[in-house]
Amino acid sequence: MRSSDPMEIGGLSVPRPEYPRPQFRRAEWLCLNGEWQFETDRGDSGEERGLAQRDLQGKILAPFCPESARSGVGITDFLNAVWYRRIVPIPEAWRGRRLLLHFQAVDYDATVWVNGAPMARHFGGFTPFTIELAPEFTGGHPLTLVVRARDDHREQKPRGKQTGRYANDGCMYTRTTGIWQTVWMEPAPDSYLRRPRITPRFADGEFLVELPVAHARGGQRVRARLFAEGREIAAAETACGTDMTPSVRLAIPAAERREWSPQSPFLYDLDLELLDAEGKPLDAARSYAGLRSVSVGDGAFKLNGQPLFLRQVLDQGYWPDGILTAPSDDALRRDIELSLAAGFNGARLHQKVFEERFLYHADRLGYLVWGEFPDWPPLGSWRKDVPSRPRATFLREWLEAMARDYSHPCIIGWCPLNETSWAAEPAGPELDELTRAIFAATKAADPTRPVIDASGWAHRVPDIDLYDTHDYVQDAAKLHDRLGKYRPGAFNDDTPSNLPRGEQPLFVSEFGGAWWDSAGAESENASWGYGQRPRTVEEWFERFSALCATLLRHPEVAGYCYTQLTDVFQEKNGILDFQRRPKIALERLRAVQQLPAAVETPRERPRSGR
Repeated sequence: MRSSDPMEIGGLSVPRPEYPRPQFRRAEWLCLNGEWQFETDRGDSGEERGLAQRDLQGKILAPFCPESARSGVGITDFLNAVWYRRIVPIPEAWRGRRLLLHFQAVDYDATVWVNGAPMARHFGGFTPFTIELAPEFTGGHPLTLVVRARDDHREQKPRGKQTGRYANDGCMYTRTTGIWQTVWMEPAPDSYLRRPRITPRFADGEFLVELPVAHARGGQRVRARLFAEGREIAAAETACGTDMTPSVRLAIPAAERREWSPQSPFLYDLDLELLDAEGKPLDAARSYAGLRSVSVGDGAFKLNGQPLFLRQVLDQGYWPDGILTAPSDDALRRDIELSLAAGFNGARLHQKVFEERFLYHADRLGYLVWGEFPDWPPLGSWRKDVPSRPRATFLREWLEAMARDYSHPCIIGWCPLNETSWAAEPAGPELDELTRAIFAATKAADPTRPVIDASGWAHRVPDIDLYDTHDYVQDAAKLHDRLGKYRPGAFNDDTPSNLPRGEQPLFVSEFGGAWWDSAGAESENASWGYGQRPRTVEEWFERFSALCATLLRHPEVAGYCYTQLTDVFQEKNGILDFQRRPKIALERLRAVQQLPAAVETPRERPRSGR
C-alpha cells in the first residue's frame, strides 16, 4: 500500500475506504471519508450567518447521509440545507502538482468552498463532479473544505424513491441529503488524462479507446496497452492536438479473443499513459474492458449475437442503516451474489444511479444490468398531489450518469424514465417532447446499447429498441391472456400504454411483487405488496413459479424483471428481507428460472404486416 492509501491515514479506520472509481485508477489518492464537522441549516440561511467561515456545531460520519443511522446523526425530518467542514492535510509528495477533488455524489445542490473561497457548484444528487485546484493548493499546507448541500424535497427534481412527504409511504422511502458517496482527492500533473471511453467492437475483435486529455500541450501523445492475464497482447498510441479527443484501436490477436458473458465474464486490463514530446510518462492510470456486444433482433435480446432471455430482478439499492449508501463494499458484492444464487442473470437498477463499485462487481461477476435514472417524482405523474414540471435538469444529469458508466460491460441497456403517464395534463405536450429528446440524446450518446424511452406505461417513441410493460396481475393464466394484447401492431387497452408494439422484443420489466412479510400476519397493517397476501410461503412460491413459467414459455417474451430483490422499509415483496436474509431457499427460486425460454429457441417469427 502507498502512504496515501485510505486505510493508513493517521492509523484510523475509514468507512468505505475502497477506491471509488475502479475503471480509471491512479496509484496515488486520498480518501476523505470519515468524521466531518456538520450542521443543519433548515432555514437555508447559513451563508448569511457565516457557516462557510466558522466551525460547525456537530459531527457526521461521511459518506453516510444525515438521515441514516450510520452517519451518527439520524435526522429523518426535512433538511433543506446542511453544511460540512473538514481540514485536510495534503501529502508533501504532492507539492507542485494539480489537485483533483472528487465528490462521487452529493444530494442535491452542492456548493464547495476551499480555504474560504467558493470553488464550484453542482446540481444533481446522483452524479459525480470534480474540482481542479491549481498547484498552489498543494504546497504542503492543509486545505479547509466546506460543503453546503441544499435539498428541498418538495420541489420537482430527480430524487427517485425519496419521499416528498414527512414519513415513508407506499413505495417511497426515507430521504437522502448531502454527501452519500465517497469524497476523495488525487494529484495530477499539469496535463493529465481524463476518464477514458471504451467501446468494445465484438465482431472485429478490438476495443476503441478514447483518451481525453486536460490541458494538452503540443508534442504530447497518449498510449494504451492491453493485457490478458498479465500478458501484453496489444498496444497503440497517437498524438494529442489533432482531434478534440485522441483515440486508439486495440486489435486483439485471434488466439487471445475471449468474450465477456455471464458464463465467463473475462476482463482485459488496460494501462493508459500520457507521454511528453520525448516519450516520457507524464500521467498514468489503469482500467479494464470486456469484449461483448448487445443487440436486438428476431424478437430477442442478444448478447454476443446469441439470444439471451433476461431473467432479471428489480434492485432499488436501499439499506436499513445507510439508506442509499451500502454499509460496505462487500455488501454491494453480496447483493449480486444472492441474486445470482436465486437464478437471476441481472437487474434493473431502479430509480437510482448506483455506486460505481456495484458496477465493478457486476463486471467481474457477469451480472447484466439496465442503467436507469431516478427521474421520479414521475414526469407526467399519476399522483394527483405531484405536479408535473419537466425540466432540462433531467436530461443533463442523465447524460452525466451515462458518461460515468458508459465503459462498464455489465450495462446492457439504458432507460432514462419510468412509468410516465400518456395523457399528463397540463404538461402533456412538454412531456412528449422531453421524452423524445431524452431518447434521442441517449441514442446519440451511446449507439451501442438498446434504449427504452420510458419503462412501463407510456411509450412515445415508435422506434424504441425493446417494448416493455409492467404487469402486477398475480394469476398466471390472466397474465398469459394479457400478454396476448402485446402482439405486434395491436393496441392494448388494458394499460395506459399508447403506441402499439412493433416487432421489438417484449420485455416484462416489472411483474410479481407478491406481498410476503416474513415477520408474519401481525405486521400486515404496517407493510404492503402487490395482490392478495399469500397465506403461506409455499403459496407465495407457487405464485412465483407459475408467473415465471408463463413468461419463460411465452413465444413473444424476451425477458422479465421480478419485483424485487429485497424488502425496502414498509414494502415487503422481496425475495430477501431488508437485512438480506432469504425468505425462501434461493436454490428453489433458481430451479424455477432454469426452465428453457421460448425466445432462446430458434424459430420463424410471423411478421406483423406493418
